[in-house]
Amino acid sequence: MIGSVLFVIDQQKGIDHPKLGVRNNPDAERVMLSLLALWRAKKWPIFHIKHRSLEVGSVFWPKQQGFDHKPDFVPQAGECLIEKTVPCAFANNITQSRLQTLAVTSITIVGGATNNSIESTARTAGNLGYQVTVVDDACFTFAKADYEGQLRSAPQVHAMSLANLNGEYATVRHSHEYLAYLKHM
Repeated sequence: MIGSVLFVIDQQKGIDHPKLGVRNNPDAERVMLSLLALWRAKKWPIFHIKHRSLEVGSVFWPKQQGFDHKPDFVPQAGECLIEKTVPCAFANNITQSRLQTLAVTSITIVGGATNNSIESTARTAGNLGYQVTVVDDACFTFAKADYEGQLRSAPQVHAMSLANLNGEYATVRHSHEYLAYLKHM
C-alpha cells in the first residue's frame, strides 16, 4: 500500500541565511527528519522540492551554496527531485504527471516557508483534488510586514498561513498525532 506522498519543500542551505530574518519552529527540521525517516521505512514516495531562483541575489540562486540541499535532506536513490522557479511546486507540469503515475490521492507537505511555498503548493494541491496534510510543526516561516506595514512575528505569519489552508485546501495536523496515525498504516 502506498501512503501519502511526502513533499519536502526548500530544505536548502539558503533557507537558513540570516538575511531572511527571525523564524519560528526551531525544531522543524527535526520533525521533518522524523517524517522523512518514517516515509523511507515504509517505502512511500518522497518528492524533494528544490527552489531554483531566477534572481541573482536570492538565497536560492543556483550559482552559490544556498542552492544546495542541507546535508540531512539530500535525496536518496529512488526519491524524486523536482525543481521549481516559483513558490508553487505544481507550476512546472512535472509534479502533477509524476503524482498521476504513482496513482496517489494524498500529499503531506513539510518545509519552508509556510506563507510562501508551503501555502502556494497546498492550495494548488487541494484545488487539484488531492487530500493534503500540512504538518504544522514541520513547517516554518519568517517575520513579515503585513499589507499595512505592521510587522508580524514569524509565529503570527505561520498561524495565519495555516488558518488560510486548514479546512479548505488542507488539513493541518501536529506531528505527534500524525506520526502515531501513520505508524499504524
